[in-house]
Amino acid sequence: MKKILLVPIFLLLTGCEITVLNPNSETGNDQAFLIVFSFALMMVVMTVVVLLFVRFVWKYRETDENRGAIPAEVKGNKKLEITWTVLPVLLIVVLAVPAVAITYEQSPDKTAATQEEATHVDVTAQQFAWTFTYENGKETINKLVIPEGETIVFHLRSKDVIHSFWIPELAGKTDVLPNKELIYEIKGAEIGTYAGKCAEFCGTQHANMRFTTNVVSEESYNQWLKK
Repeated sequence: MKKILLVPIFLLLTGCEITVLNPNSETGNDQAFLIVFSFALMMVVMTVVVLLFVRFVWKYRETDENRGAIPAEVKGNKKLEITWTVLPVLLIVVLAVPAVAITYEQSPDKTAATQEEATHVDVTAQQFAWTFTYENGKETINKLVIPEGETIVFHLRSKDVIHSFWIPELAGKTDVLPNKELIYEIKGAEIGTYAGKCAEFCGTQHANMRFTTNVVSEESYNQWLKK
């Protein structure tokens, strides 16, 4: 019976994308840090709450000595009230500082679209494929090739509906909108092959809207562009 009850749990877990916790880029490392850091704070809070809950349940349980007794009226405790007001604020500040800093640092500014030292790739999403156009005009479909260690600037557009560009092992997802260009950066990608996908339901073949990302050395990338 217990094994049967575990089945739905495992089915739910199959939908989890745990590769985001195994980042292979500077951008992904920063985003994974926020996930782990916020989870650690949450566990600290939950541990304290559970311990206090267990302590109070045990301490104020009904016994033969206190059965029928009426507890003394408590009007308030300023120290406790200040403590449980200040602590949540401090936790929010502790979480907000790195979250705001990393989010601001990873949000492309107006100069990102034209920075010369970066590698630029035009990304066009359409039901149900990805088209990648490189700086020399070369195009690939459902296959992205980028150089390692560089800043990659993606110019994201959609030909039809809203899509979402996502390479879990390199960076978080970002929307791709029709009739509007969005800029997204991935920095310091490591050599390897990574799966990419559309993370926004976009139609009947949404599950098949995938692409392969090959991160290669700069020399290999330049040679590939010339082919």
